[in-house]
Amino acid sequence: MVCCNRLFARNLRALLPDYAMTFYSTNDATNVVSVQEALFNSMPQDRGLYMPSAIPALPAGYLNSLPGKSFADIAYDLTKLWLTGDLTDAQVAQLVEQAFPFDTPLVELEAGRKYVLELFHGPSLAFKDVGARFMAGLMSIFSASYDKEVHILVATSGDTGGAVAMGFHNVPGVRVSILYPKGRVSLLQEKQLTTLGGNVQAFEVDGSFDDCQALVKTAFLDQELNQTFALSSANSINIFRLIPQSFYYFRALAQLAPNHKPVVFSTPSGNFGNLSAGVLGWRMGLPVEAFVAATNLNKVVPDYLSSGTYEPMASLATLSNAMDVGNPSNFSRLKRLLGDDYASITDRIKGYYFTDDQTIDEIKRLRDVYNYVACPHTAVGLLGLESYQHFAVDNCGIALATAHPAKFSPAVDEILGQAVDVPERLAILANRTKQAIAIPGTFEAFKESLLQTA
Repeated sequence: MVCCNRLFARNLRALLPDYAMTFYSTNDATNVVSVQEALFNSMPQDRGLYMPSAIPALPAGYLNSLPGKSFADIAYDLTKLWLTGDLTDAQVAQLVEQAFPFDTPLVELEAGRKYVLELFHGPSLAFKDVGARFMAGLMSIFSASYDKEVHILVATSGDTGGAVAMGFHNVPGVRVSILYPKGRVSLLQEKQLTTLGGNVQAFEVDGSFDDCQALVKTAFLDQELNQTFALSSANSINIFRLIPQSFYYFRALAQLAPNHKPVVFSTPSGNFGNLSAGVLGWRMGLPVEAFVAATNLNKVVPDYLSSGTYEPMASLATLSNAMDVGNPSNFSRLKRLLGDDYASITDRIKGYYFTDDQTIDEIKRLRDVYNYVACPHTAVGLLGLESYQHFAVDNCGIALATAHPAKFSPAVDEILGQAVDVPERLAILANRTKQAIAIPGTFEAFKESLLQTA
């Protein structure tokens, strides 16, 4: 069975070898579980989120060895730190080889000062490939231990769905249900998550991303669904979506010239898993001067950073749709990583938000000044970096490029007045037929539709 005995889970720290990684719930520190429990049963019944009981520290001298290491090299090193008690070296090598046949290159815009870390060179052309493929590979390794098909539930505001669909497509012993908000993802994003078929089913929800996310969270707490399915999540609710995303922050530093200035990362942010992963890397020992939380008008976290008050909002539809999140799930993790202390949080993270008009102007400026074509989310990240560097000039800034601009080609084409080159693996989706179950944004409707797929 996928679910561990819950009474066992509470005492698991004492039962496991000293070297085995464990995880606790943000709502109950005594609720301690194993790697496999956190992976397959990704949301605690107490409605918290799993956090590592201990964050592994980098070995002495590791940072000095970074130059010259590939993304796969770094992923292998760090996966061993996290999972040395759960995977053999051979299993780690197999996982990394299958998950990461691509790199995350650093592109220079201004020498020594401004860079873009391109995270869109995986199969779905978005940074979500990193977490989704790692998680799919890890589940594949462990799934032989279970006698029940795993059913992945995932809510997407755009890029997660495509990455999860491709990462888990035809993985034995796994079914995937993807919920996305009707009319709030780009055409090519929708094609990525609705055209694969097989073990992947898409649900088109009449509502927002926050509605989709609420449906997924409610499903994990529903007794009938949990008796029918072995439910798990591929959202950044799942700690094993988040951990591998820390790897590319290390890869960024590996590509900088020696004696670079202190590093600042600007992360386009919606559900805040990407930024939480960066802070996790910093907690492991990655030297970072500051993180920039760059958002669109869904500015809950920038508002918190300026006021100290966290007030979730109804999500607003914007040009950077994958960040249209009004109540970020990972905010509780972010706070926990920084000691739940407002002064520590605001010392480490700076927040900025931007309108669609500012995003459009930035996309044009990046093309005109740097001959660089960016998606709307990447443009928001660069706006955040530029806002930070306006006040703090003596640093090396890296903005995360989260998706290939072709995924938003109708909008970007119109902004630039020219067609963006579309990679072949994306272009072939255009003529595929959408296959999605349309449902209202109620849990009753989703539950009924899900049970019909059993």
